[in-house]
Amino acid sequence: MKEKKLNLDALSVLKDKIQLIKNTKGAIYLVGPIKLPVNLYGETVEFKWYCWLNCEEITEDYERIVQKLSSINLAELQQSSVLVYGDFENSEDAIIRMHSICHTGDIFGSKRCDCGFQLKQSMKMIVEHGNGALFYLANHEGRGIGLFSKAMAYVLQENGYDTVEANQALGFVDDSRNYEDAINVLKTIRQKPVTLMTNNPKKLQALKNSGLEVSGRRPLWGDVSEYNEKYLQTKIAKSGHLEDDGTCPND
Repeated sequence: MKEKKLNLDALSVLKDKIQLIKNTKGAIYLVGPIKLPVNLYGETVEFKWYCWLNCEEITEDYERIVQKLSSINLAELQQSSVLVYGDFENSEDAIIRMHSICHTGDIFGSKRCDCGFQLKQSMKMIVEHGNGALFYLANHEGRGIGLFSKAMAYVLQENGYDTVEANQALGFVDDSRNYEDAINVLKTIRQKPVTLMTNNPKKLQALKNSGLEVSGRRPLWGDVSEYNEKYLQTKIAKSGHLEDDGTCPND
């Protein structure tokens, strides 16, 4: 695909909406905030939306970066984003959710997991709280194994394997997700402590290991049914998910 010359008027609009975040692999280019009206349980709520892109090249010549994109089929790659509500940047008490993409649960409403419920419920909790951020992590499908591998894991689960056993049988670890990029973006848009909505202690520890101050944790259980009961039990028994009241340990 041939590169096309970037319209200078478009560049003047974009230049103040793009930020450079250096990381260990090169750079993250963050675009936003963008107004995003969302239908949440029948009510329109206006969020601020950001999206980011990993790139090996580090430059503040954004014209160069944007122009290169026209020669890359980005639709075949995955990009993550974050949905922000209220005065997230400056408020003293903010809640966040690090949500891993779930094609079957988030899009199709699958009852095999609780992901679709957690996605909508975390957005609802953020709005009710008055501010917060939902990080939607696109490279986390199937706890990091990808959609095709997840489909194969589902076949194994229909033949007696639990979620952990299925991933391991395919040669994967139980959970290979990485939160480094999301944490870098979080540090860019907020410097104050956050409360994390999760049942997963690994997410909590990832934030703490990065030096972020975590002021608390809110559990996010729900939508239990005959279809996902074993899945949820395995999360607790084998993946270490927490059943407590959401208090934040001091380790």
